[in-house]
Amino acid sequence: MTESGHWRHDRIGAAETGRNPMVLTRLPSGFAVIGDTQFLPGYCLLLAAPRTGALTDLPRPARQRFLLDMSLIGEAIEQVCWPDGLIRVNYEILGNTDPYLHAHIFPRYRWEPHDLLPMPVWHYPADRWRDPAHAYSPDRHGDLRDRLTAALNNLLATPTEHEGAHAPRSFAGSE
Repeated sequence: MTESGHWRHDRIGAAETGRNPMVLTRLPSGFAVIGDTQFLPGYCLLLAAPRTGALTDLPRPARQRFLLDMSLIGEAIEQVCWPDGLIRVNYEILGNTDPYLHAHIFPRYRWEPHDLLPMPVWHYPADRWRDPAHAYSPDRHGDLRDRLTAALNNLLATPTEHEGAHAPRSFAGSE
């Protein structure tokens, strides 16, 4: 495959045709994908499908669905990563680098450097983002990926009256 035909050049189109290997599952508003980097294990994204430029480009019911799906990914991350020291999940909709609607869902952990924990993840040094040791790998992250997919699919199948039933979380940095 030529470099221009690589799935990373059109992540949403590749997801729609089954060529994006990062897809966890299809959600009503788009695709849940595991992040290319996993220095914060469980980092995921929601890619809007059909492709749109911004949240406000969507009709209000579609906006609500996108935000609900984003929160379901966060809930799956909570379920899967809590035993590993998770203390919270951060949600970000940016669109500065990739000009289509997508959301970043970042797990935050007790073991993170104390100077970075209260900051947005973008404060991590650039080498963390590009270090091959942190790149997604089926060998290193396949089990995590499988657990996230199972948790998401379970949440999608769960009746809505059970949503939000877990205990409130507190930010460990304030303890």
